[in-house]
Amino acid sequence: MSQRLRDTFTRGKAEGRPLFIAYVTAGYKERADTVPVLLALEDGGADVIELGIPFSDPLADGATVQAANEVALAQGVSLADCFAFVREARARGLKAPVVFMGYYNPILAYGEARTARAAADAGVDAFIVVDLPPEEAGAFIADCRANGVGFVPLIAPTTRESRIELLAAAADDFLYCVSVTGTTGKGNVAVDTLPAFLARVRRHTSLPLAVGFGITRPEHVAAIGEIAEAAVVGSSFITTIERAPANGRAEAVRAFVREMTGRDND
Repeated sequence: MSQRLRDTFTRGKAEGRPLFIAYVTAGYKERADTVPVLLALEDGGADVIELGIPFSDPLADGATVQAANEVALAQGVSLADCFAFVREARARGLKAPVVFMGYYNPILAYGEARTARAAADAGVDAFIVVDLPPEEAGAFIADCRANGVGFVPLIAPTTRESRIELLAAAADDFLYCVSVTGTTGKGNVAVDTLPAFLARVRRHTSLPLAVGFGITRPEHVAAIGEIAEAAVVGSSFITTIERAPANGRAEAVRAFVREMTGRDND
């Protein structure tokens, strides 16, 4: 369990607003961009940051995030580098919770217990491990909990009721609800069907719900904010970084956060 995550969701509830969660891939577009981008996301208004661990076969991700993974891997960005990025960002003042999102192979190679300890030492708050089902995650969840680090399962619209119960029991700080069947970044969030899906999930948990996949426009964020505790935007941030000039990537993501949350109208 991450106290920083719990406090952030509690603050959002007290303020009567959903949280905005921003995803970027570590090491994209260049290694040197990662820490300034993390700081810019928080400065722009992101409440929680998901940092993607580069992996060669990101099966849940669409073409945009897949390409970002390839660019990061070509630079040799590793799980150890991801810890170093967060450690440096914390030293430079980053306060927002950071959730690592990725796949099990790098964690297995690094060692489950070692990964959990390194996460706590660096200031990482939780893990989303796309391809690690709860039936196989017991040891890693225990290692994370022993170090004050959360575990966040993914739940899809097609997840059956009994499995939602199992996933909810494995969760620590919030549940990540996938808005559509398919991969990230397609811009096809099914807002109309989300209330019924989230109602099914809420029958099994009192934890906050975050909705991601396919969220690309401010109106998506606003609509999800009416029915969930958080909205997650990812591929659009990768595109923003890709299109920005080399010396303007951090400023571009800061401005995009403000656009997506409506804060640029403040």
